[in-house]
Amino acid sequence: MSRSPPFQMPLFAAVLLFCNLAVAANQVSPGQADAAAGDSALDARARAIHEHVLTLDSHVDVLVPGAASEYGPAQKNQADLDELRRGGIDAVAFAIAVGPGPRTTEGIAAARAEADAKLALIQGFIKDNSAHVTLALTARDVRRIHREGKIAVIESFLNARSVGANLDGIDDFYKAGVRLFGFVHAGNNDFADSSRPIGEPAQEFHGLSPLGKQAVAKLNQLGIIIDISQLTPDGVLQTLALSKAPVVASHSDVRSLVDNTRNLSDRELDAIKANGGVVQVTPFNPYVISPPPDYHEKLQALRAQFGLTANFPSGSIGFIQGSEALPTERRQAFLRQAAALYPKASVKDYVDHIDYIVKRIGIDHVGIGTDFNHGAGVVGFQDESEAPNVTRELVRRGYDESKIAKIWGGNFLRVFDQVEAVSRKLKKS
Repeated sequence: MSRSPPFQMPLFAAVLLFCNLAVAANQVSPGQADAAAGDSALDARARAIHEHVLTLDSHVDVLVPGAASEYGPAQKNQADLDELRRGGIDAVAFAIAVGPGPRTTEGIAAARAEADAKLALIQGFIKDNSAHVTLALTARDVRRIHREGKIAVIESFLNARSVGANLDGIDDFYKAGVRLFGFVHAGNNDFADSSRPIGEPAQEFHGLSPLGKQAVAKLNQLGIIIDISQLTPDGVLQTLALSKAPVVASHSDVRSLVDNTRNLSDRELDAIKANGGVVQVTPFNPYVISPPPDYHEKLQALRAQFGLTANFPSGSIGFIQGSEALPTERRQAFLRQAAALYPKASVKDYVDHIDYIVKRIGIDHVGIGTDFNHGAGVVGFQDESEAPNVTRELVRRGYDESKIAKIWGGNFLRVFDQVEAVSRKLKKS
């Protein structure tokens, strides 16, 4: 008995079925079409707003050629001229920052040499790109330079370790063009305690030192914006109580969302509002999202794998202690693997911090300060060229152009104006 042949589709029917399947695969449902049209409209609106508002980044580190990062492998410049222009950034504050180190005569001299070298790099950047970049000494300068179609550069300063215990150092940097001053980085100095102390005692002054309190008055007198990022809560509150002008936190996030000592508590946020100040939010990954539960244990195991002691100081960079003794390539491998243990935040996670501040203290008290070139960057905002993604997320959440203009630069410039007004008043009295 012969078996029936296997099912065979006529060639024409097969071709017709294939064509129908192909068409079906490429068809878009009405819902999908609406979503695509909505995304396109959102993109166009965000792009138009981003091009129209004055965008200002209040904290970018100066990348020293060839220098390795303490947060991971040496990286490309996240804020070079090309990145700034592609991202539509209109003003940027480059920080003359130094890290922790000994407060000996030699240590202070080395820190000052580093600060002077970074100041020279900023000045060289402005000179070499004079067709596109101009130094801004006032808020009015920033607005004028923006109208001229150029990028305004503000010189800022971080970590008074580089001036030792000498208030005259503030005058030196003011004369060089510095208009934004941050007291500390990691580790205490002669002006204040750091939110990330290194060694003992963790708190030397319980906030500002007597010298730091004198510095507040001097900064107000000169017309330099005071930067409270990196201070302890006591230091923040003391600065706010003493300052006659509003302040900024040039690169900080929200502690109620991520419990990191570098982030600002609700009490600090409320005090900043009362002062009239602004919190410039940073896309610094460990400040934007919390670590997984087993993160600390994995870091201990990784340190042991590289021959480092399992225990390390608390704080966002405590895990690197001792790694500087490793050969360069091995240290870079350690930093790479350590970075991989922490999940990556997104632009949405980042804007959650902006949202929180707006809801807590209002639209007039929030801005953007990236901390690029010093370990910052989240998925979708890895360098200045991706700044439009932040605007898009703000538009998606319902922020209109007037509010986005405040976030992207208006609030910072309002503080800058007020700082200058206080300075003029003090100089007359």
